[in-house]
Amino acid sequence: MKITAENLSKTYIGSGDDVKALKPCSFTVENGERIAVTGESGSGKSTLLHLLGGLEEATGGSIKYDTLDLAKMTQNECDDFRLKNIGIVFQSFNLIPELTAYENIILPLMLQNQNIDKEYVNKIIQQLGLYDRTDHLTGEMSGGQQQKTALARALVNRPKILLCDEPTGNLDKQNTETVMNLIFETAKELNITLIVVTHNESITKRFDRIITISDGVIGGDV
Repeated sequence: MKITAENLSKTYIGSGDDVKALKPCSFTVENGERIAVTGESGSGKSTLLHLLGGLEEATGGSIKYDTLDLAKMTQNECDDFRLKNIGIVFQSFNLIPELTAYENIILPLMLQNQNIDKEYVNKIIQQLGLYDRTDHLTGEMSGGQQQKTALARALVNRPKILLCDEPTGNLDKQNTETVMNLIFETAKELNITLIVVTHNESITKRFDRIITISDGVIGGDV
């Protein structure tokens, strides 16, 4: 699925000075392309991902998925589109503590009343090394295990777009390699358009393009 952003911006209005988290920018991500987003903390990377995922409303500009304009959707339409087409890995995981790891993973399918492809789900669980943790509540899991659970949840509905915010931030070198291999293999297999925020330079080398954000401005796109 192709992504087209035109004059996209986000300003947070508070009691003090307004914060221009993302200044007007335009870019295109082709169907199946793999993009790394880099920049200092607070530069606007997470804001960009939230806008692309329809989790926040842009202050200006537009985001189109193929010909669908997010700004023209109702909130319910946007939520439904995201559930069916976009997988998101949050920096803070956003897992539901009352559910087991397995229940968190299959939640997107349950919300759509979809049949569970147990072979596909078990394949993801096995590849991420979660097979002995699926019946555990998230509070009984390490940060790395929670991060893997969040990734499995993002992949379970075979998304057309995968947005990841520091997907290996809590992982050691070996687990980082495991997770990134799964992300790239799945993206290739399902022709997923992939956008990953990362500080890890060894990871960025594997992407088709690198977008750099500084103080809300996209200053590099190579």
